[in-house]
Amino acid sequence: MWIKEYMDYAVFSVLGLMSFLALAYAIERWLYYRSCKIETYKDINILEIDLTKNLTILYIIYSNAPYVGLLGTVIGIMVTFFDMGNGSGIETNNILVGLSMALKATALGLLVAIPTLGIYTAYLRKVDVFLNKWKSVNATS
Repeated sequence: MWIKEYMDYAVFSVLGLMSFLALAYAIERWLYYRSCKIETYKDINILEIDLTKNLTILYIIYSNAPYVGLLGTVIGIMVTFFDMGNGSGIETNNILVGLSMALKATALGLLVAIPTLGIYTAYLRKVDVFLNKWKSVNATS
């Protein structure tokens, strides 16, 4: 059964890509926030657009990574049950190994999602701080 052979690779590849993108966009935003000069902006809407650029991809990753991991787990459990029902004389040890291997997909999905959620939330706070500073500076002008 091909799904048994390639399921781990497919799920881990998708989660690996998601984690790579999350890291890349987190670094990009960090570099932008570090060099952002709010006094150069005349319009708060343009400032907000620039501040929130690429945050959507972080949101998509943190909200969907657990589902990708869960999908891998469900497929892994289905494959294990298929092998059990096939009457191929599968032993208890093989069943437990199959189930534990299936759960690693969920663990990896959470491992990708949790730090991405922290980064996303921290950057939203940073956006709020920048916008409030802009409002404060331009309220006195």
